[in-house]
Amino acid sequence: MRKQTQVVVTSKIYNANAKDYLLIQSLLESANLPLDGVNEHLRNFILLKKGDLLIGTVGLEVYGDKALLRSLAVTKSFRGSGYGRQLYQAIIAKCRPQQICEIYLLTETAEDFFAKLGFEKISRDSADVKVKESIEFRSACPETATCMRLKL
Repeated sequence: MRKQTQVVVTSKIYNANAKDYLLIQSLLESANLPLDGVNEHLRNFILLKKGDLLIGTVGLEVYGDKALLRSLAVTKSFRGSGYGRQLYQAIIAKCRPQQICEIYLLTETAEDFFAKLGFEKISRDSADVKVKESIEFRSACPETATCMRLKL
């Protein structure tokens, strides 16, 4: 009798680079998230992969000691498995060396998810001035999106 070998492929976090843009674009489009500004801030995006398979992505737009968390998306078949939280933890770890003290976001669908991670709902007007100048605030996300903030 032959012994079966099981190969376990673990997920890994990677910093995004230019060749990853099309993967990120495809995932964000499937999640109905805006693409505006992604390419300009690609250096602050991370990917979660299992082998060559993209599980999810998230990015930051950094404005001094403030940042806009954007484009947190997990491939549909992997949702509900903790990968969103894993991406969140990885992007927060990326904030600490940059001395970011506040993170803002806009969401239409994930307010409960982000509240569980410590984000508080705030008025859009009370967001940091530079963050409000981002394309995400100015035009990519609708006025009806919920604005949230996390103090680090």
